[in-house]
Amino acid sequence: MKILRRTLRVLLVLFIFLNISAAFHAYKFTHFFDRNEKELQKPESMGFWSKTNAIIFGVNYPKSRSALQPDSAFTTVTLQTKDSIKIEGWLINTKSANGTVLMFHGHGSSKSKLLDEAAFMNQSGFNVFLIDFRAHGGSDGNTCTIGYREAEEVKLAYDYIKALDEKNIILWGISLGAAAISRAISEYDIQPNKVILEMCFASLQEAVKGRVRIMGLPAQPITFLLTFWGGTEQGFWAFNHNPCEYVKKIKCPTLVQWGAMDKRVTHSETMDIFNNLSTGDKELVVYETAGHESLCKKEGDKWKKEVGEFLSK
Repeated sequence: MKILRRTLRVLLVLFIFLNISAAFHAYKFTHFFDRNEKELQKPESMGFWSKTNAIIFGVNYPKSRSALQPDSAFTTVTLQTKDSIKIEGWLINTKSANGTVLMFHGHGSSKSKLLDEAAFMNQSGFNVFLIDFRAHGGSDGNTCTIGYREAEEVKLAYDYIKALDEKNIILWGISLGAAAISRAISEYDIQPNKVILEMCFASLQEAVKGRVRIMGLPAQPITFLLTFWGGTEQGFWAFNHNPCEYVKKIKCPTLVQWGAMDKRVTHSETMDIFNNLSTGDKELVVYETAGHESLCKKEGDKWKKEVGEFLSK
């Protein structure tokens, strides 16, 4: 009987410890801090206590900055969410445009990291509207919801461009950006003319599993706990945040792109996204040497060919 009690006490302590640690990690992953990037230490340069603290409580990540600006003329646009967060965008127009491409970055990135992709869109004859999600770049806030509330920012950008009497609106997003696009179409019934989704995770739980996987940790119960606390801290049920379900509402031509070396988003997730698209006009392109990164920078010639052909149809 004593052994059973001791075992139950140990299990209870372990359960409490895992939940506390998961709550801290979930908080750190969804919050960016206003601090100097030089203060960040790489794991290999950390002392024993610093490394232990990082493993147990997570790492503070600095808020990204839009360090670079477009080479061509642009207009800075400010949008505002229903919870009063100011969202910053850059509108880059080109002469005799065939439409406007709205571009949305990934987690921890910013609109300035998309300037290579934006330049190609301009050269292909399209205006470009680059958006910083909340807690990123020039936008307000420090809290990210991995595409859940960011969907409203996709809608705000879409509505802004549509109000300019634009008839041809294309939505392009990578990772977090792709997830936010899929949710915006499902939640707000916006109707773009075309969509490009790059490295879109199938569900928030799968996205968390991908993060756990690259850390070399066992998938469960860590994935479940991080997903639970991540949503709970942000006030939504994270297990229902599933882009693979959202994409069922996409009716327009859609290009899905993925890197075969991606350790965060799996081939299975990509196929779930692709197969669940309701549109009959859909394409899947795999980049054999790319991971979870800019496909434009990694395999530029192929990316420009595939995206250019898709846009010109």
